[in-house]
Order: sequence, then structure tokens, then C-alpha cells
Amino acid sequence: MILISNDDGYQADGIRTLMAVAREFGDVVVAAPMQQQSGKGSAITITSPLRAVMVKDEPGMRVFLISGTPADCVKLALDQLLDGRHPDLVLAGINHGYNVGVSTLYSGTMGATFEGLVHHVPSVAFSYGDYRTPHTDFTVCEPFVRDIISRVLSKGLPAGVCLNVNVPYDKGPIQGLKITTTSMGLWTNEFERRTDPHGVEYYWMTGYYENETPDDNTTDIYWIDRGWVSVTPCKVDQTARDNMVKITELLT
Repeated sequence: MILISNDDGYQADGIRTLMAVAREFGDVVVAAPMQQQSGKGSAITITSPLRAVMVKDEPGMRVFLISGTPADCVKLALDQLLDGRHPDLVLAGINHGYNVGVSTLYSGTMGATFEGLVHHVPSVAFSYGDYRTPHTDFTVCEPFVRDIISRVLSKGLPAGVCLNVNVPYDKGPIQGLKITTTSMGLWTNEFERRTDPHGVEYYWMTGYYENETPDDNTTDIYWIDRGWVSVTPCKVDQTARDNMVKITELLT
């Protein structure tokens, strides 16, 4: 059984493509947000109830729409919606737009994937660099999605590790697949100050991503820019273990 979620909502083309490919491998349960939830990271809902509405129930496929974040969707599915079954795989996406660099911190797609990982389920996030919605053509992603699902189901993933997969868009023919690291950088000029028709100021998110490691040939952005699918192994544990001694010396 494969559990699928996303952050773009159930109506997005990306999740429909992912559902179609996943059905080739077994039963599929979809737990998707009722509304657009991009940028929610691993946020969870704690101040209002969650509601789940089943919109499809057929052999091999059930679909729930949930009034929460992507992490909420995976949490609720694992705890309440799977009739006691434990999924063999959690998939998130296919996201409209890349989840690379520090954007992985904000990504609801990655939030759903990390939630699967927390519950010890092999988990994979898929993203495609075409930001246009609706009616994005995800056909180019399908062979890579199919291959990665097959390999993870047959061989598993290392304990505590999930995969962040990004398929390049508009970079020419796809060259293949590279195992990568997360590029380091930050967003700058992140907001525009505007004025509404009533003369009241407000701020609109915008910005530019400054890649601080453009020449590092191990990173996701480096290889995506050259037409390769990027696969980055990720962990929930963010402990800086290589600095334990330095921090101990600093504070004791």
C-alpha cells in the first residue's frame, strides 16, 4: 500500500500523475489538503479540528481530502484512515516547482515526506521545475518516478533517510540521475511593500534566491541546471553532531 499526499491540493496535476504511476505498484490511499498548502513546511494544526472527506472509494484507490497541512494529512492518515494497515511507502508531490536549497525548509511537500519518515515509512518527495498551474504536463517525470518507486519498494531506504527528487524543466533533454547534496543559499529582497486601494500598506512575498555554492558540483541546483534529475538523501535529525565537542567546550 502506498500513501500519497502533496501541498498543491488534490486538484493539482502533479498528484494525479503520481497517483497514476503509484497504482501500477499496489493499493493507493491519497490524503491531500483541501486547499493550496505550499510553504507550510512541517506545520501542524493544533487550534482547530481536522476534517477528512472521502471523495473516492474504489478497489485499489481511496482518496481523502483533509482540512489541514501536508504534515496533518500524513499524520491523520497513518493514525486514523488506513484501517490499521501500515503503508509500504509514503510519496509526496509531484510538486509544481523545485524543492531545492533552503526551500526544503519551507516545503509542504517535504513536510509530508518528513512525516512519513518520522513514522518509519520509506518516503520520497517528487518535484518538477515547471511552476505553471494548472495543466502542467508531467509526462517527463513518469519514468523517473516509476523507477524510484520500484527500487525503493524492492530495496528499501536506509533508516532515518528519505529522498528529495527534483526533475529539471526547460534544461534540454534530461541527462539522467545524480545523487546530490542540498545547495546552500538564502532568499533576498523577500517582500515588496505595496499599497491597497484604500491607501493601506501591505507586503507581498517575492524575492530572489542567492545560491552561495554555485560552483559546488555536488549540489541539487548544480546538476538540475545541467539537465539532470537531482536525488538528495534527507534526514529529520538536524543535530550538528560534528560540533558536539566545540559546543561542549563553549558552554561547560
